[in-house]
Amino acid sequence: MSTRKAIFPAHPHALYAQHGYSPAVQSGDLLFVSGMVGAREDGTPEPGLDAQIQLAFGNLRAVLEAAGCTFDDVVDVTMFLVDPEASAGPMIEAMKDAFPSEPRTNVTAVGVNWLAGFQFEIKVIARIPRK
Repeated sequence: MSTRKAIFPAHPHALYAQHGYSPAVQSGDLLFVSGMVGAREDGTPEPGLDAQIQLAFGNLRAVLEAAGCTFDDVVDVTMFLVDPEASAGPMIEAMKDAFPSEPRTNVTAVGVNWLAGFQFEIKVIARIPRK
């Protein structure tokens, strides 16, 4: 029987404590990562869309690393975009950096009208590698 285990990065931003959620939960060999936004350490949004997207991917990387994963272990990606047209270019570039080679992960992108002051959010499911 699998148990759930909360995963936190080495330097978590303030939103986890402020809103009462875990950055990720491990269940067996699967890692379910909460939506990552471009939050600075104090929980405030990084100014600028490109910078928010880059920081969101950086925050995601930190959570994956805390679980012993890399972007190569990601099997499912969902992204939420307040302004899909403006976000498409920087989002695609960040995806190319995170997933530079085949096989790339599957991706779903959804246009939304609110992300609590953020413009971009990414959540993933990853398989934790066996040691």
